[in-house]
Amino acid sequence: MRVVTGKDYEKFVEEGAIPFPECGKNREELVEFVKNLRGDETIVTSSLELLELIASAFKNGEENVLVYSESGKQLTLKEVYELRKYLDFDVRGGFPKERARTTVLFVEGKTDSKFFKGVFKKLFEFRESRSPPGNLRFIEKVFERDNFDLLKREDGVHLAIIPSEGNSGVIRNLGNFLRAMDVFGFNVDRIGVAVDIDEDEKNAIASIEGTLSGFGYEKSDYVYLVGETEVVPLFIGLPFRDELIDWKKPTVEELMLHLLAKEGLLERVRPGLRALNENLGRKLKPKDVMYLALSAYGHWGNLEGFYELFVMRSRFKNLKAILREAGLMAGLERLAFWEGKGGTFRAGQV
Repeated sequence: MRVVTGKDYEKFVEEGAIPFPECGKNREELVEFVKNLRGDETIVTSSLELLELIASAFKNGEENVLVYSESGKQLTLKEVYELRKYLDFDVRGGFPKERARTTVLFVEGKTDSKFFKGVFKKLFEFRESRSPPGNLRFIEKVFERDNFDLLKREDGVHLAIIPSEGNSGVIRNLGNFLRAMDVFGFNVDRIGVAVDIDEDEKNAIASIEGTLSGFGYEKSDYVYLVGETEVVPLFIGLPFRDELIDWKKPTVEELMLHLLAKEGLLERVRPGLRALNENLGRKLKPKDVMYLALSAYGHWGNLEGFYELFVMRSRFKNLKAILREAGLMAGLERLAFWEGKGGTFRAGQV
């Protein structure tokens, strides 16, 4: 199966492709059309709905591809399926050539997203924005859903923070995003990948380098260079020990636990922690602590909102101290186009 999109599609029609007339077709008609495909056709279309249906039906097999006629390059339909599902990416191409200093940061989940959103607002003077530059226009609809976060600083730097459904999702989105940049001819300056190191930091490094291996990357002291784009890893791993808390693996929650302790909130809720510990008959999970802290702090929103709010209201020096100890400051400054001096960036040890 080949699906052709982009404005230079005429040559494919001359070769016998099927130009699909999207106008006036409802979803049932599109579904029926896809059901009747054999899998050896070439379809020309500008319908996102039809592209999604075809990608879902033919996502298996390297021979099933989307061809972007303006560049002559192609994505597998599996990549198209994942770009649509996880990034709401406009796989029809045709993005504005406007260029702005832009960073995309892939994180594991929504709480991670709000934590880093608070960090960039607190430390690097970013503010929320609803106007993506041309090189982020492909996911403009996503920002309207309050699912992803788009930030901008007065000097024109843009930052998109995108939750990615776990470590594997971060790595998947990194690979698909780099492929899409190559096929559709757009660029961002920096891509951040925030991953938990779990038990072994070497595995986290290997997963990133394995994904980048298909793009001919170069490695400097603490970033990877793919074409003109820097890929900046942020490895999360700062153990937290407490007699009442059952800490098992590195996550953004551990950074929050350190911040709660430095800000004095952990001691304020300790009587509640002891009572809950006795009642449950076990050590508390970090998320148990977060909900107690949320209540004690007087925040009646969700956990994601609490992460952002607490980071924003924390002491500047406490937040920076934790991020430095975690080896994250230099990488964050790089992603933010910040000229300040950060702490040791753990990726430099690769």
